[in-house]
Amino acid sequence: MAEPTRVLVLNERDPRHPKAGGAEVHLAELAPRMRARGFEFTQLACSFRDSAAEERVDDLHVVRLGPLPVYYPRAAYRCARETRRGHYDVVIEVLAKLPFYASLYSGVPVLAICHHLFGRTAFLQVPWPVAATVVAAEYAIPTFYRRVPFVVGSPSTRDDLVARGIGAERIRLIHYGAGSRETATSTAATPLAQRKQRVCYLGRLEPYKQVDVMLRAVARLTDRFPDVEVLVIGRGIEQPRLEAVARELGIADRTRFTGFVSDAERDALLESSRVCVCPSTKEGWGLTVIDANSCGVPVVASDVPGLRDSVRDAQTGFLVPDTDVDAFAERIGRLLDDDDLAARMGDDARAWSRRFDWDQAADDLADSLRAVKRAS
Repeated sequence: MAEPTRVLVLNERDPRHPKAGGAEVHLAELAPRMRARGFEFTQLACSFRDSAAEERVDDLHVVRLGPLPVYYPRAAYRCARETRRGHYDVVIEVLAKLPFYASLYSGVPVLAICHHLFGRTAFLQVPWPVAATVVAAEYAIPTFYRRVPFVVGSPSTRDDLVARGIGAERIRLIHYGAGSRETATSTAATPLAQRKQRVCYLGRLEPYKQVDVMLRAVARLTDRFPDVEVLVIGRGIEQPRLEAVARELGIADRTRFTGFVSDAERDALLESSRVCVCPSTKEGWGLTVIDANSCGVPVVASDVPGLRDSVRDAQTGFLVPDTDVDAFAERIGRLLDDDDLAARMGDDARAWSRRFDWDQAADDLADSLRAVKRAS
């Protein structure tokens, strides 16, 4: 039996990090599938409160190198040392926060997985000195990644890289999957037209996600839909501010913040909702959009990169101008009011989600890793 291909993964957060997001879901879904295809993943991640220095997360070996201020230099040193000692065959660098520039010091070939680049949206998320550092680091990508092959999850991210000077011939589009290993894709949920007038948000609660846009939109609909409810599914630094916004808008009594939930509970909440809202100012793709679609829920989303790829406008949901509260309210209202429209879009959304498969994503990634290894 052939020895497994040893892969070192550079990604700031691991799937158990309290701030884990789409990049970590991607890793958690693919790691066990990649092991079945002959690849053994070890991740270098930063530590968090009460985290172990080393542990297995399913089929992912996670090594945590300390808190964020020391993480990046330690990750670079560990990568350089371990790859030059022959302990790994290939490096996956995940571009979701700061670039690692791994090709400058890795002793083995590097494959970059780019979920999205922040650009100027970084200034919505972190203090300006940090945001300026992120923008400057991303600006240097074309210079330091000239020979690095890329994998992206959406046409928007591919186009962003090409616009920054990365050759299109070095970029492979591998779509994300739908759902998770822990739950089967929904097939027998309550018909959309029979559900409560419930509007939900699914995802991390971060400034650039602009969840307050949804709250303001729903507040404008309460006279028309007196029974409307709001679910905010997820956790993050924005929760206290969003709770205050709900109180100011007079909708706190109809708004529930669920915090972190299991995949099974997430699906149950989605299957009780009539419409999901994603008002983010930028996404790499929109994993939560496809999660909602797999439960038969159409999505009203910002017409921005990433979400333009995951939402089929007027079929699986609606795309509306970024931050336009009136437009969000109008489209949410249409889905709450029109049973036939809601049912049609719910069916189309479920059919759309079935196009995305984690096993196919693993097959494609395995092909890319083998090609990188052969080219070395």
